[in-house]
Amino acid sequence: MRISLAFALLLAATPALAQEAGMARPTLLHREVVTGMPRGERQEVLVMAASFRPGDRTPFHTHRHPVTVHVLEGVFTLEMEGRETATVRAGEVLVEPPGVRMTGYNRGDGPLRVLILYVSEPGAPFLDPIH
Repeated sequence: MRISLAFALLLAATPALAQEAGMARPTLLHREVVTGMPRGERQEVLVMAASFRPGDRTPFHTHRHPVTVHVLEGVFTLEMEGRETATVRAGEVLVEPPGVRMTGYNRGDGPLRVLILYVSEPGAPFLDPIH
């Protein structure tokens, strides 16, 4: 909780910090209100990187909590059961909803690299495969 408060204060002070030479400041890439976050006194934060060759895909799966995907290179295609297909390009961010059956693809001709952020109960699996 203290880290979140400190980061929020840093973001609030960002305009003032931008005035000083040599001060780094974060750039907001995406903001979205989500449901389904883990509850409890402790959460585990996973930050992962994944690379897909052309034609690679993820297994058919669900997540227990929202998953944030930042595309670093290429184009990520996410097919979700009962929802429109999402296409996310380099520099863009997508929040995958919890409890939705999905598969992600690299349907492009070049490499796909993504950064993934997942918050869950400690020890919970990142995904639940659908058989």
